[in-house]
Amino acid sequence: MIITYQGAEFFKVQYGDVTLAFNPISKQSKLKGGRFGADVVLVSTNVPDFNGVEAVTLGDKKPFAIMGAGEYELKGVTVHGLATETKYGGEARVNTVYMVSMEGMNLCFLGALGKKDLPAEATEAIDEIDILFVPIGGDGVLSATEGYELAVSLEPKIIIPMHFGMIGAKNALEVFLKEGGEKGKQSIDKLTIKKKDLEGKEGEIVVLASA
Repeated sequence: MIITYQGAEFFKVQYGDVTLAFNPISKQSKLKGGRFGADVVLVSTNVPDFNGVEAVTLGDKKPFAIMGAGEYELKGVTVHGLATETKYGGEARVNTVYMVSMEGMNLCFLGALGKKDLPAEATEAIDEIDILFVPIGGDGVLSATEGYELAVSLEPKIIIPMHFGMIGAKNALEVFLKEGGEKGKQSIDKLTIKKKDLEGKEGEIVVLASA
């Protein structure tokens, strides 16, 4: 599995010949994001900063779009979407947390989650997380401190912060890394990982540089 960060909450996840996109940036957004073809796109919050399905529609790649709660299975990927809340953009909206299982690994994408106290249904469904994507920018989503506290409580093997840099509080990443005792940790261009690589990891923070 190869994970690259496209900025904001936009991620590209590849395994074999299957490509997933999380919260792609739309052409209608003021933010700038990459373009590539995806097989599956997951949108947590229906706003231009996160709902750019067209940005991951390229050539003969026309992705299956998942835009809310429910259970889905395609191309060897199982997805469980769970409704939560966000105040991103200044008003209360639905935010979908996604549990994704593929290649023997469990990914949890929190999207633009606004409260660190998850609904009971989400708490029950989220289990044995290998890789957690957590927002840390504040301003309607979790702050760096809230994001770290929630991440630790979910006990993932790897924590990937998002919603920083081009979006959210300017010092969000610095605060998040300080909370985790990893101040000054360097970013990497991509995370290439297999199931066996997760052995022995407990809450390791991985910072991905925006492409």
